[in-house]
Amino acid sequence: MGLLELFIIAVGLSMDAFAVAICKGLSVRTLRPRHALITGLYFGGFQALMPLAGYLLGVRFQALITSVDHWIAFVLLALIGGNMIRESRETDEENLSDSFSFGTMLPLAIATSIDALAVGVTFAFLKVQIAPAVSFIGVTTFVLSCIGVKVGHVFGVKYKSRAELFGGVVLILMGCKILLEHLGVIG
Repeated sequence: MGLLELFIIAVGLSMDAFAVAICKGLSVRTLRPRHALITGLYFGGFQALMPLAGYLLGVRFQALITSVDHWIAFVLLALIGGNMIRESRETDEENLSDSFSFGTMLPLAIATSIDALAVGVTFAFLKVQIAPAVSFIGVTTFVLSCIGVKVGHVFGVKYKSRAELFGGVVLILMGCKILLEHLGVIG
């Protein structure tokens, strides 16, 4: 997997975190740099930790499912992407607390990074160098989450659904690319 593909996956994965970061930015009356830093650290940290955990799980079971690993990668990415697209279409308002405490941020960080766990499993099948990959995903999510807090504070939730839609489409397209490469349709 090349750097461009990894960047595209990192951006796609970070769109849930970006969307929630927008809501966090909207929730605060006076935005301080620490708000963006806390959000970026939680979301970026968990976006790096979850694919690592998924990778470690995938490596354990890789020998059992090597013949269908490309299908698993495709299905996981398509399901995650489809779910993100579905969420982008929901009109219910998320009511987020303006707290940046551990008890508030931890569940948000876990919820926005569950899909990264599944991507980590696909990394094991694709034999991705995991340390640089998870670092790249974590840093990308950190930066986009910090930006999301500022965007949310300035513009509100206008871009939340677009971010989720974009992330979902990107993950589905990456799943299709992986499948088509393994089937020999594209090189």
